[in-house]
Amino acid sequence: MIWIYTLISVLIISLISLVGIFTISLNQKRLEKILQYLVSFAVGSLLGGAFIHILPETIARSGGFPLFTSLHVPFGILLFFGLEKFVRWRHCHNVDCEDDAHHIVPLNIFGDMMHNLIDGLIIGAAYLASIPMGIATTIAVGFHELPQEIGDFGVLLQGGLTKRKAMLFNFLTALTSIVGATFALIFGSHVYMFIDALLPLT
Repeated sequence: MIWIYTLISVLIISLISLVGIFTISLNQKRLEKILQYLVSFAVGSLLGGAFIHILPETIARSGGFPLFTSLHVPFGILLFFGLEKFVRWRHCHNVDCEDDAHHIVPLNIFGDMMHNLIDGLIIGAAYLASIPMGIATTIAVGFHELPQEIGDFGVLLQGGLTKRKAMLFNFLTALTSIVGATFALIFGSHVYMFIDALLPLT
């Protein structure tokens, strides 16, 4: 049952990558206005998922002794901060930066693959903890994916890809969430403290 819930969840998350179809029909001004609300909502849903569902569940699993959790939370923040800086080290904030356009496409694809792989790990780990937590995590990740996938689609277009290629790469990178979820389900029940370490880390 956990496998079915998990695979359906990550498939839905992967399909969100096709949101680029919707963004093509919007003009730039309207898209920027919608993105402001989506980003705000995404941040709120991620914080809510972390503080209302994942951390309390992890502390409960640790038997009320949160030292293990407390150590993994800042480590996770530092790990993902470092990963973000490493992946985006060539990112240029100037729209007219020609050098950036050459490098941003592979960096964006690699970063998105890692991001979606980790999303799959999170969802798989959450379902191993409990089905309600898996559903809550999927919803939080889904709301977070909407603005991110729109942004990734725009970056790929800015990097010189056609709309069709940008959507294809966005979708293919989204499928790595299935790999992450499968890895979590296979190894999560066999590796000692895998879930207890992964939940506070993410």
